[in-house]
Amino acid sequence: MKHKHSTRPLGRPRAFDADAALDRALRVFWQRGYEGAALSDLTKAMRINRPSLYSAFGNKEFLFRKVLDRYAGGPASYVNAALEQPTARAVARRLLLDAVNMLTNPRHPRGCLMVQGALSCGKQADPVREELIARRGAGEAAIRKRLARAKSERDLPRHSKPADLACYLVTVSHGMAVQAASGASRAQLQRVARAALRAWPK
Repeated sequence: MKHKHSTRPLGRPRAFDADAALDRALRVFWQRGYEGAALSDLTKAMRINRPSLYSAFGNKEFLFRKVLDRYAGGPASYVNAALEQPTARAVARRLLLDAVNMLTNPRHPRGCLMVQGALSCGKQADPVREELIARRGAGEAAIRKRLARAKSERDLPRHSKPADLACYLVTVSHGMAVQAASGASRAQLQRVARAALRAWPK
């Protein structure tokens, strides 16, 4: 009697959950930064070997870019939700207070991947640093555009400057991210956010 042979190629790697692997990589990058995350750390956390990582995600830089997309659509998705608020003040309030909630969420590392991901990296990481700068710039531009619309709708005073206000919100948010990574409590950062909102144009 002949035995049937499996058509599955020998040595084929076991299928893995790419989304789950990206979530694990996100955590490593968030905790250690781009340069501090060694490939051995990433493969161990993602539960795959190096060939599988390269096959599924490309090199470390490409993996980091995919992680940034996942971060923007997950933990940092509050930004887009805030921009949909009906008034400029509500936009500012949600941006700052939701940032505090994200920065101090006990379910993931403290701070902000977009701010801390490549703050102190060598020359080889310049493309990653530039990518983060570009993404932060795009985020600020989206806030500026929303506030410009608010001004045109007379939801902001005529003398207000959307570009300055957008820069203000981003600067406060980034400062809170650094403070959160240094151990600031949620209550402390909430006080910072509320103080910033008291300076918002009436």
